[in-house]
Amino acid sequence: MSNYFKEHVLNSLPKLYLLYALTGALVDDLGLGDLSCQYAKDLSTPNIDRIFETGVRLDNFYANSSVSSPSRAALLTGRFPAMVGVPGVIRPSIDQNWGYFDPSAVTMPEVLKNGGYRTALIGKWHLGWKSPNLPNERGFEHFHGFLADMMDDYYTHQRQGGNYMYLNDKEITPKGHATELFTSWSVDYIKKEAKEKNPFFLYLAYNAPHSPLQPPVEWVNKVQERDKSLPVKRARLIALIEHLDDNIGKVMQALEESGQLSNTLVIFASDNGGDRGSMANNGPTRGAKGDMFEGGIHVPCALNMPGVFEGGRRDNHFVVMMDLMPTICDFVNVPVRHEIDGISVLDAIKRKKQNTEDRFVFWLRNEGGPQFGGKSQSAVRYNEYKLLQNLPFEKVQMFNLEEDSLETTPLPLQGDMFRKLNNAMTKHYRAWGAVPCQAPSK
Repeated sequence: MSNYFKEHVLNSLPKLYLLYALTGALVDDLGLGDLSCQYAKDLSTPNIDRIFETGVRLDNFYANSSVSSPSRAALLTGRFPAMVGVPGVIRPSIDQNWGYFDPSAVTMPEVLKNGGYRTALIGKWHLGWKSPNLPNERGFEHFHGFLADMMDDYYTHQRQGGNYMYLNDKEITPKGHATELFTSWSVDYIKKEAKEKNPFFLYLAYNAPHSPLQPPVEWVNKVQERDKSLPVKRARLIALIEHLDDNIGKVMQALEESGQLSNTLVIFASDNGGDRGSMANNGPTRGAKGDMFEGGIHVPCALNMPGVFEGGRRDNHFVVMMDLMPTICDFVNVPVRHEIDGISVLDAIKRKKQNTEDRFVFWLRNEGGPQFGGKSQSAVRYNEYKLLQNLPFEKVQMFNLEEDSLETTPLPLQGDMFRKLNNAMTKHYRAWGAVPCQAPSK
């Protein structure tokens, strides 16, 4: 690479830092209401709030699934997750694994590398634990994090007795709370890339606030001292979220201190709704993680870049996780030359006229066990209308979300809109049926 190209071209490219709480960084299982800038009155998240309040808050943002792996697949490919082999949760135990990330699917880091970006994933991967679906094989030049679905312990980082913490292809056994480790590694990466003056894409994916609810003890004590009336479980979740917020603040501080904040696009999102079992707050919605109702898929998201996006603005365009990939590529003028399902919503975010609702958006989750019985749970949305089957053995329901955002009054399953939604969902099922969702047998 010539010095001229590096000094005059690459240095002008904006950095990309994806907070996917999605988490990253996508955060994991953060409910729509569990931020103090959203609906929560019992917690404080000043650092995340600052991202929302000085950027563009997407009030009508949706994950592509009510569970983790499919949303991550959609984020990284711009495709409906079932179309890249991920209709359910990918787990390292074969009898509980419900997806196989299509090795031929083109990923966002692969596309961005073609545009001159360095690419890194720090934190949770959750799209495969062996070749050909390791992060370094799917577009990330640097991986420092966790391959599996969830940690059974935030300090030992084990999952069902196995260790899935890696630095690229080397198994590691780091000491410390996972949230703090991912933060420290991200800060180191940001400083390194700043020193080398490389444009970079950092996908920071925290495990928090996914169960187990295991924040550092001093954070729990602080919450309980502040409000002794809180149930223990809620206090622990709040502590885990506030601890996460504190760590995100350290990452933002590293961007600022290294002189990169002004040319860094920061995106914050959650991979799905908050968990009932963790006493999460999903705001004014029905349902929770695992549901096709709004509480399972309507999640917080904000984009922030000083001087580019108008600070403090709330945008109500309908945006889905899979739209982030083409939007990011559009923003940095890196062309996407292959088939995707998502759309760039850059015009909408920049206050230009754009219709983002006049399309079919599908949610489909298929897993095994008695809960599913070989069937699926699904939803399809077109404009304000949504047709869903929340669980495989529950009845199909249709709602007008504009008039009934809490999904309390089902519409009659008849008429042109019902037929339109039902036919579209049937076609999506058929297309998904041709996509393998398990690894080929040897």
